[in-house]
Amino acid sequence: MENTNFLFDITATEKNARAGVFHTPHGDLLTPVFAPVGTQATVKAVTPAQLEEIGASLVLSNTYHLYLRPGADLVAEMGGLHEFMRWPHPMLTDSGGFQVFSLADTRKVDEDGVTFKSHIDGSMHRFTPESSIGIQEKLGADIIMAFDECADPNNAAYIQQSMRRTHAWAERCLKAKTRPDQALFGIVQGGVDSDLRRQSAEFISSLGFPGHAIGGLSVGETKKEMHDTLDVVNAILPTNKPRYLMGVGSPEDLVNGILRGVDIFDCVLPTRLARHSAAFTPTGRINLMNAAYAHDHSPIDETCSCYACQNFNRGYLRHLIVAKEILASTLISIHNIQFLVSLVKRSRQAIIESRFESFAQEFLESYQPRRKRGD
Repeated sequence: MENTNFLFDITATEKNARAGVFHTPHGDLLTPVFAPVGTQATVKAVTPAQLEEIGASLVLSNTYHLYLRPGADLVAEMGGLHEFMRWPHPMLTDSGGFQVFSLADTRKVDEDGVTFKSHIDGSMHRFTPESSIGIQEKLGADIIMAFDECADPNNAAYIQQSMRRTHAWAERCLKAKTRPDQALFGIVQGGVDSDLRRQSAEFISSLGFPGHAIGGLSVGETKKEMHDTLDVVNAILPTNKPRYLMGVGSPEDLVNGILRGVDIFDCVLPTRLARHSAAFTPTGRINLMNAAYAHDHSPIDETCSCYACQNFNRGYLRHLIVAKEILASTLISIHNIQFLVSLVKRSRQAIIESRFESFAQEFLESYQPRRKRGD
């Protein structure tokens, strides 16, 4: 019997773009939706109350990091991730696959799973599809991920092998899952090879997952390769289930992803940029460390309603950065997260009003990636 918690209702479409509602035990997700990343059960420099004020509705945490510290058993003892980090809204955990496979020099892959060395203390550990699901069930997020292998996009000979391993692991994850209050998403792999991506999308969608993730992108491929891959995959994935583009969060990528039928995004980018003094504006990123902003009385973005923009100017923010005050990271993170959350919300409204194509075109023409003003 289908779990009504995880039904996906599409409320409006415009070509491939969709506005929908994904029902979870901790509330409805209005899609498209952007999830800030709380790697270690915290979105860096931002409190849960601030996230709520921003309007965030979904947070992602990381299985690999929480497994190593403080441990899934401890999180479960504390009532699961929602209670542990005091976030009462929907949550998503990744499988740990991307982090494990990024440890290229310290891990060994076989057909059963992966043995790897902790980046914290060098101790040895092992993940299998079954153990990844077990850890995620203890963490208790609403949406969990199948354990997959994210292969090096530059190693064409290996991509097909890793894709087939990902497929076998997806089947094992389905068999291992026991909690009915969690939605397990399968992950499509295959690099930027259109034939492999097509094969992967067809296989993963045949397994009956309540949602699907698209992995292995934003890892060094060109923007055109990313867009072409999304076109191939989303033409195959079921239209009545949510599509999640993993680890993608630059503003132009969100808009281009929504144009191609993506519903869910996550990325560390807004908080990572904030810790390096960079802020989003409607025309591109700015570096608030630049001396040109020392006497600037304007907010980061005149059109932004976030706490940082409503209360502080660029000159003050630059002072905090130069003085190495922690508040700089908090204020710029608040702004950057709200910029992305607002962007997808405005995209959703534009889809509902059948004007998203023009909205997207106007945004993409105005926004210049990595724009540096005042350098």
